[in-house]
Amino acid sequence: MYLAMSIAASGLRNQQTRIDSIANNVANANTVGFKNARLDFKDSLYTVGLTPGPNRTVDGNLKKGHGLMTNAVTRDFKQAHFERTERELDFAIENEGFFAFQNAVGEVVYGRNGVFNLSVEADGTYIVNGEGLYVLDENENRIQIPLGTNKIEYDTDGTLRFVTYDSVELGRATLGMFTFRNLKGLAAAGSTTFSATPAAGERRLAENAILRQGVIEGSNVKLADEMARLIRTQRAFQLASRALSTADQMEGIANQMRR
Repeated sequence: MYLAMSIAASGLRNQQTRIDSIANNVANANTVGFKNARLDFKDSLYTVGLTPGPNRTVDGNLKKGHGLMTNAVTRDFKQAHFERTERELDFAIENEGFFAFQNAVGEVVYGRNGVFNLSVEADGTYIVNGEGLYVLDENENRIQIPLGTNKIEYDTDGTLRFVTYDSVELGRATLGMFTFRNLKGLAAAGSTTFSATPAAGERRLAENAILRQGVIEGSNVKLADEMARLIRTQRAFQLASRALSTADQMEGIANQMRR
């Protein structure tokens, strides 16, 4: 009977985790560059039994288990809708690709949030994102704004041109737009950014990426889908709760019979 209670409890724990994941998606329905996350489960394997037959060896052991556990958090990297802002430092990537940023410890992270700002520092002016992370070019260098720049123009390939009011070009830089062989292998790094992992494969330039200026990419969360997922999760939670309650009642009956 204790096993039944353990199975039901694992269902409750993991369905609660799924509810937390859904709540996080709904909370970020209006977050620029946010990518929808889905929680996937697998069955637990923690008991080792022997396979039928005479050859009972370690290699012949049969793993079995009960209940479930979290398998993975799967991200949906589909492109979301674009919202026009007409702001000079708002950018979005059409098709597959990520901007590259340098975080506070010097690591490179990737994201689709192209709401950029200028950071005036002692050694010059740099392009940063909303979190203050440096925006990197295709060679992973910080993008510095030349002194005297009044306007930033762009090409769809990611080239930025820094010009004056008189259309005098002071310099150029190319925004780093990268992609990976397996996007689902990327690890969430916070603030809608992701870090590379061995599972993501080798990084490469996003050849099909098209840069757009004056627009931002919204969240790809679909509230209708999240509500439907929430209802299914609540039903599963209720069922696991009822199973736990039933197992507890049966345990109580067994204890009374023992007396």
